[in-house]
Amino acid sequence: MKGRLFTGELVRLAAPNPEADAESVARWLQDSEYVRLMDIRPAQPRLAKTFKERLNEDLKDTLFFFHIRALADDRLLGSIDIDIDHWSHGEGWVGIDIGERENWGKGYGTDAMRVILRYAFTELNLHRVALNVFEYNPRAVRSYEKSGFVVEGRVRQFLERDGRRWDVIYMGILREEWERIVKCEA
Repeated sequence: MKGRLFTGELVRLAAPNPEADAESVARWLQDSEYVRLMDIRPAQPRLAKTFKERLNEDLKDTLFFFHIRALADDRLLGSIDIDIDHWSHGEGWVGIDIGERENWGKGYGTDAMRVILRYAFTELNLHRVALNVFEYNPRAVRSYEKSGFVVEGRVRQFLERDGRRWDVIYMGILREEWERIVKCEA
């Protein structure tokens, strides 16, 4: 993987460009299903200006934020980040989103997750990466499992959507688990 730290089979991780990407992100944030898949807060449309301001506020020494771009045509697909909860313990928290519905279920998220895990374990020297996912998003659970994440626990009936209670599922992957997967794929 020499020289390909940020590149997968389908995607590459790139620096965000708030000016150029804000309109795309704002369009995604108008889609209530997209918003409900990535946040426990009530769905609410947001403006491009809000994205630019939030990005500038959120960038800190412990947050590594990337945009996901398609290798085929360099179009913006989504974003992925790792927030380091505890440097001393080597633990990070990953978040991912794929914006346009037409790009869902095509392997972009799984590929981006594999790239960010390589970055987390080789560049950041983390020991563990964790995430959470909502029970009503089985497509994401399958994608995370393909990347090597295992279910570590859940908070039962944590949130309500459309008159039903849903669990929040916590998943994680350890460096040695990731290394076994990479070795098997080589």
